[in-house]
Formats: sequence, structure tokens, C-alpha cells
Amino acid sequence: MIGKIKSKIAASIKSKKLNVFFLFLLFSFVILIVSKLSKDYTNTVSFQIEKINVPQEHVILNDSVQLNITLKTHGFKWLNYYFKKPKVQVDFSKDVIKKNKTYIYNKSKAYLNNTQFDKQVELLSINPDTLFFRFDTNMVKKVPVTLNASINYAIGYNALNAIALQPDSVVVIGPHVLVSKIKNLPTEQLVLNDVRDNIDTKIALKLPKAHKDLTLSAKQISVTADVEKFTEGTLKIPINVINVPKGVTIKIFPKEVTVAYYVSLKNFQNVVATDFEVVCNYAKITENQSVLVPELVRVPNTVKSAKINNKQIEFIITK
Repeated sequence: MIGKIKSKIAASIKSKKLNVFFLFLLFSFVILIVSKLSKDYTNTVSFQIEKINVPQEHVILNDSVQLNITLKTHGFKWLNYYFKKPKVQVDFSKDVIKKNKTYIYNKSKAYLNNTQFDKQVELLSINPDTLFFRFDTNMVKKVPVTLNASINYAIGYNALNAIALQPDSVVVIGPHVLVSKIKNLPTEQLVLNDVRDNIDTKIALKLPKAHKDLTLSAKQISVTADVEKFTEGTLKIPINVINVPKGVTIKIFPKEVTVAYYVSLKNFQNVVATDFEVVCNYAKITENQSVLVPELVRVPNTVKSAKINNKQIEFIITK
């Protein structure tokens, strides 16, 4: 049964009568479309404003201004407006007047009809009939970049030095009212996990909400860091007591403390006790205090972090 149906359909397709029918159907459809598009239609369309020849020292604040224009034209012309967002050009060198902190545009229908549209288009109405463009004087400001990152190193690994940002600051140009409020520019979130190799990546800046009114010297930065394997070491460091009053002699117990430090493997052998300095400041003793507090005041640059294991040092005054 199914085989017979298939054979009948195949025979119909091969039939010249069916081909002629579809050909006439196609012609009829084309004629219908052409006749529809040839007729005139009236409709209201939102036109975006394309600003040209704006003075360099000024920046327009309200980018969202648009004109609602009612037009009468044939269907072929309407197709252009539907498939491509229509625009009206506003030339700030001749189409506007300047008043205080505002540019004013209030051209007549006739002016728009003659300058923006061809003879096939009839402009019927404009809404609003006047446009106001607030402007401000450009401000130039250099602001620091702040890295927004979550970096988790693999066990035993860490950055050899501070993470470097390039550039570490960005020049922002724009309206004074906007630029003056920008204190820094954060990056988008950078997430790196189980890091054991050098960091070398790019990250975009998180632009302000009004970034369309701003010009930035850079919109992304490079993030780099040398990553190496680290280890922990310990050293005995002698204590130096400072600010002891004249005529006072003290003895401390113990005379040295253990300092634990975190350093890269390649620098481990280069770290020695004389690279560190631990002091107890006698001038910081409060009334009835019987111990000194050791402070780590010098650490070599190759050491990532260091801490004193002894928190208190006992002392006695001998003279």
C-alpha cells in the first residue's frame, strides 16, 4: 500500500501539468508581493541619533536620545527601515545651538525632509520636535588598576614575587562629572586553581556603567608572575634589645629565637641568619610587664614570609 502511494507521488512530480501549476503559483506569489510593496504606507519609526562633528573638548552625556518620525512611503522603502536601524544625522557644527551646558536641536520637518530623506519619502510628523543634548568638558585622569583574582597555588608552589600588572594604571578621558568619581578600575574576576607554572594571562577591565561616554587607554591588562616550588626553613636568630635606659642592665631568656621562613627552593641555600634581625624594644614595656615581645624587623627579599616562633622573652634587671 505504501509503495503504491510513493509511486503515485513520484509520477505526479514528473508530471508536466504539476510543474506548470507550481510555476504559476510562484508567479502569482511574486506578483502579490510586488503589488503590496508598491503601495504607500504610513508608519512611525524610532530613528537613532548619529552625532557628527562634536567639538573635541566636549562630550555628549545623553546617548539614548531618539526621534519618533512618522513617514509615508512605499513598501520597498519600508523594508530598508525594518532590516536596518534608521538614523538621523545631527551635525554639531551647524545643526545645533549652544545654550549653557546644553546643545539644542529643533529643525523643522521641511529641513529634515530635504536633508535626511529622498523624494520617495514624505515626512509627516516628528516627536519630540526639540532635542536637548547635555554636554560636559572632558577630563583626563590616570587611575590605578586593581586585580580582582582568586589564585590558588598547588601544594608547595607560590609566586616568587608580587603579581605584575601591565599596565598597572589606565588613562581615562571623559566628562568631568563621571571621571572625577573613578578612583580605580578593577579587573573582571580571574580564577586560577592548582597553579604550578608561571602565570601569563590577560584579563579585561570591569568598565564603569557609563563607559560609552569614556575613552580608556586600555580595556584589558596582562597578569604575570613567576611561580616556583617553595619550602620552609628555620634559623636561630639572636635578639637585640634596644632603647634600654642608661644605667640599666638587663638579661634576657632565651637570647635567641627560632624564625621560620618560606622561600623558593632555588634561594634556600642563600638564606643565612645574618639576613634577619630580631629586636625587643624596651621602650614598649608597660607597667608591671615582665616580658619583652620580639619583633622581626629585617627579612631578606628572597623570603616570601617569615615569623618568630617565640612570642615572649623573659628578662630581669641586674642593675
